[in-house]
Amino acid sequence: MDPVRLLLISSTAVVSLLLLIEWNQYSDSHKKQQSDLYAAAVLETPVTEEKSSFSAIDEGIPSVSAPVAALTETRDQAASFFLNTDAINLAISMDGGDITGASLPKFPVRLDTPDQPFRLLESNALRTYVAQTGLIGPDGIDASGDRARYVSQGIDVGADGSHTLTLAWIGNDPLGLQVFKQITAYDNQYVVDVTFDIRNNSGQSVNVTSFAQLKRDNSEAPDANVGFGVSPYLGAALTQPEERYTKLAFSDLQDEPFSKNLPGGWVAILQHYFVSAWIPSQTESHDFFASQLSNGDNVIGYKNAGVSIDAGDQHTISQRLYVGPKDQVVLSDLAENLDLVIDYGWLWWLAQPLFWLLTLIQSFVVNWGLAIIILTIFVKLAFFRLSAASYKSMAKMRTAQPKIQSIRDQYAEDKAKQQQAMMELWKKEKINPMGGCLPMLIQMPVFIALYWVLLESVELRHAPFILWINDLSAMDPYFVLPLLMGISMYLMQRLNPAPPDPMQAKIMQYMPIAFTFLMMWFPAGLVLYWLCNNLLSFAQQYIVTRQIEQAAR
Repeated sequence: MDPVRLLLISSTAVVSLLLLIEWNQYSDSHKKQQSDLYAAAVLETPVTEEKSSFSAIDEGIPSVSAPVAALTETRDQAASFFLNTDAINLAISMDGGDITGASLPKFPVRLDTPDQPFRLLESNALRTYVAQTGLIGPDGIDASGDRARYVSQGIDVGADGSHTLTLAWIGNDPLGLQVFKQITAYDNQYVVDVTFDIRNNSGQSVNVTSFAQLKRDNSEAPDANVGFGVSPYLGAALTQPEERYTKLAFSDLQDEPFSKNLPGGWVAILQHYFVSAWIPSQTESHDFFASQLSNGDNVIGYKNAGVSIDAGDQHTISQRLYVGPKDQVVLSDLAENLDLVIDYGWLWWLAQPLFWLLTLIQSFVVNWGLAIIILTIFVKLAFFRLSAASYKSMAKMRTAQPKIQSIRDQYAEDKAKQQQAMMELWKKEKINPMGGCLPMLIQMPVFIALYWVLLESVELRHAPFILWINDLSAMDPYFVLPLLMGISMYLMQRLNPAPPDPMQAKIMQYMPIAFTFLMMWFPAGLVLYWLCNNLLSFAQQYIVTRQIEQAAR
């Protein structure tokens, strides 16, 4: 290549890289500014907004029989109660005792703002995402078209690390119906227990039906950006006996609302790394529902079977909420199939053992980046012989390139004879044209499953590797890993036989550049995996190719 041209290309590449780094730093600064503005907006905006013309229908509160009439009076701005543990900070609305805020102190929004916890549930000018519970039915305190109002009776801290906020319904009558709502959070846990203590001191039986639901608008999840073309699922989900994991996309709920009576089960709204889920009694059946409200908000929840409480009796209704990270071990213990909210797609049966192996390795080496490298080595070793067969086939095809080109030139005008001569050459040289493809195709599901493991694992969020890479879930700020990945891809391409079609060969030349550009915005953990896989593949292919070429001399 002309030295002047080479210098020009090199200078352009260096300048482009510097501009990308500068843009990335600007983008990072902009995101930090937006994060600070968001934090300020959350602090300045009340947890529950003022409600006028409030109705159960507007809130998406389910009815048992007839629709609930709208309430025309204007409500006061609701107050909030707060319940904090070392793992979760909850804001509970005076209206309905709903959980309108949940932040996670152990998961900061950004590494450089460790005191700003990630907010999963919130109700403010920026986002509506709340967990609601209540009592409906003929005598339910939430069934009149107006959410029940509560006052706090204080917080009790147990020796087991439990923190219990007790709320009393303002309509409590010592000679009539009394309702106490207890919300219990635990140290070092993301489970919240919600209990209704119903005391019927009236002279007649009462009938109530409890419900629990999650309500969310259509705003983008805060942790949604993971690179070009990759968008983790944001939406609702539940489990069914005939379908262990059912997605209910927000975009589909308006046209296809869900309603079915199911045993046990759970309902959830999930996003990248985090999930909220209501878990009812696993020994009873419940009426599950999901729909989109007239204001565009989405709800998913369930109603329990109605209960009749005789005069003078007391009844307790318990429900469980999970608000936190997608932790497979914890979720699998809470309810059957709940761990499937870690969405590995149709390759979950491969991804789950890969995740188990990854966490096992990390328990020994501590560093998640090193664990990714070791896991990649194990996967390559498992497919060592299969890869060797593929590389041998490609190496033989490479050594036969002069003969193949001679046949193409000789029979350029006669495709039938050209194909016949090719078949004879492959038979003579013992070359299988598909030998290089089939072994690679067999390995692809494993590589794709590992890709989704790295993408979905909350354990990699803010996990450091080495030097400048302090977050494996974020892009490499200096693009070193993507550039190394592109170089490794180029080196691998040099070992492969050239495609017969000139246009295809030209396209293949630009593939490393295209993939390098694409990978620049991918999480560093994913790029590290691809880089290690490419380096190991190149080493094995280089050795096999050298052996075949030496044997052919």
